[in-house]
Amino acid sequence: MLVAFSISPTAADDTGGVSAAVAEAVRVVRESGLPCETNAMFTNIEGEWDEVMAVVKRAVDVVAASSPRVGLVLKADIRPGFESQLTAKVERVEQHLR
Repeated sequence: MLVAFSISPTAADDTGGVSAAVAEAVRVVRESGLPCETNAMFTNIEGEWDEVMAVVKRAVDVVAASSPRVGLVLKADIRPGFESQLTAKVERVEQHLR
């Protein structure tokens, strides 16, 4: 499965930013060892259902440790039998653009 998710803490720093809390969530994802990438809006992670959801939960928990309220947006592409979709989906689109 491929999951795109965004975690938003309600507690911001002095400038209104949340990057420090988001960085802690991204650290959890990267340390999981699962294929992942982070962009300006989402973190994408790929793996089996239980392992991906466990990482998302740990990422939420680490943000919740510093914020009284946490928002989570999650979108999943569940396609049994397919792997490496983090890059393969993009490559298929790029092929059409050539």
